[in-house]
Amino acid sequence: MHFSIQYLSFYVIHADKTYKHYQTMDGESYQDSELKSFLDEEFVRICKRKVEKHPNTEQAPTKIGRFIVEPGHELSSNPNYNLFQRLRTAASFNDYQTWSHDLLLAYAETSSVRSGALIVARAKVDKWFDEPFLFVLKCDFEPKIARIADENSLIAAVDMAISARSIKSIQYPHMPEEGMLEESELKIHQASHARYFEDFLKFVTYEKSLPEMMNEQMVTRVQQYIEEKWQDDRSEAREREEQHLELWAASEKRDLQPTWTHEQVLDAAVAVTEHKPDLELKFKLGDVFVKAKLSDYGVNVHFAQVDGKYVVLLEGDSFLFTQGISPVELLHPAHLDDVVDYLKAKREEETRQMNSGSSLPPYAIDPSGE
Repeated sequence: MHFSIQYLSFYVIHADKTYKHYQTMDGESYQDSELKSFLDEEFVRICKRKVEKHPNTEQAPTKIGRFIVEPGHELSSNPNYNLFQRLRTAASFNDYQTWSHDLLLAYAETSSVRSGALIVARAKVDKWFDEPFLFVLKCDFEPKIARIADENSLIAAVDMAISARSIKSIQYPHMPEEGMLEESELKIHQASHARYFEDFLKFVTYEKSLPEMMNEQMVTRVQQYIEEKWQDDRSEAREREEQHLELWAASEKRDLQPTWTHEQVLDAAVAVTEHKPDLELKFKLGDVFVKAKLSDYGVNVHFAQVDGKYVVLLEGDSFLFTQGISPVELLHPAHLDDVVDYLKAKREEETRQMNSGSSLPPYAIDPSGE
């Protein structure tokens, strides 16, 4: 993939939100500039950077944005789309410089703006498209950067140093696959807690993350469960259960809620994983952390109780151990019934002799496997 630069504007934004326009160049000037070696590979990297429509985390650094359009209206009703389109279709050098300056002003007015270099570039991939891409790149100033000086001073401080390593970027339009463009979408990358572009792109919306979608689906199902259970009953007991489940759904760390049957949980899990089969199921039982897939529930992952304590059963055809060798790897496993009997006896003994310090012998293991 090779990009031919048509126009590029280079600005520097200072900490007090003042700015300076250093230069706007055409394709020929870009070829002879130091920016070419700095940016050529970056344009390719931005286009090839993978992005999920529904990311696995709300803090995903790379997102797909969609221009907000009211029903019955065209994309041209969106101010952000219009600004990007003007830059993509600017017929002259002066027009491009004017519109890139407007983009700079819009960005500089946002609360999340930081000092650094802002680059607005229009580039074309001759292999696939007649229409160009628009790239907006933000390079923050790097602190404590120095260059080697003479043998007496050794190093010299570099003022306003930038690095390609931490570039934040907007690519418009989004290219879902090579040779395919989606003009209603753009791709942003901001590997930082600061939302560099979301304040600037006020008329762009982003697809929900998988946890958000899953939470919404679960809240809807819980509400349906409440309605089916209580129907027209508006008693205090119903209100208490509703409030309890609302608090549960809003909590970051949640305990097991003994509310649904195995069949109800299984039905909900199938519905939630219908569009994303690899959704994760992560939980802690005591101090033990378990990571599986939600689709494993009821198939390879089973929850149970033994005399008031929780048990998780993980089912599989083989074990795989990594890193340091442990004695557990030499175990000949006991039969499940023997383990369950041991857990029951252990629980009974704990109840009878809570503070005696005595303990049960381990459950029997028959090395013959019989």
